[in-house]
Amino acid sequence: MNIILIGMPACGKSTVGVLVAKKLGFGFVDTDLVIQEQQGKLLQQILDNQGVEALLEAEKEAIKSLTVNKTVVATGGSAVFSSDAMAHLKKDGVAVYIKLPFEVIDHRLNDLDTRGVAGSATKTLAEIFEERTPFYEKHADITLSAENMSAEEVANAIIDTFSK
Repeated sequence: MNIILIGMPACGKSTVGVLVAKKLGFGFVDTDLVIQEQQGKLLQQILDNQGVEALLEAEKEAIKSLTVNKTVVATGGSAVFSSDAMAHLKKDGVAVYIKLPFEVIDHRLNDLDTRGVAGSATKTLAEIFEERTPFYEKHADITLSAENMSAEEVANAIIDTFSK
């Protein structure tokens, strides 16, 4: 069984994922890093040179290439756009949506132009947030409202959910 973390950029998927993996003795995979390794480029370079569709395709292929067990998978914020990729992850895992209000994401995400966020060249952060939220809700098996929680508290809440 795997734990799949979904949510907006800067919601804490990678930070929380490492904490959950350490506490449960699971492996950890960050799909953004898998993309960069497979493509030999930073996410922002893919966006700048090849465009959003190329990044989304690379993300889908990177996710579908994963064969993991007892692993926490931190997905890129746009992973939920690919039903194929999400189905691949969820066949052996449970998707946890780390939900934060827009204001918190806006405050945390100060590197939108360099972070490799799909859609950031043509859309505002508010538009990206609005576009993605229904996809997070659709693919989530569990929604964790993480407002006013530290990364440690979010990790513990996820672990508590799975130890019941």
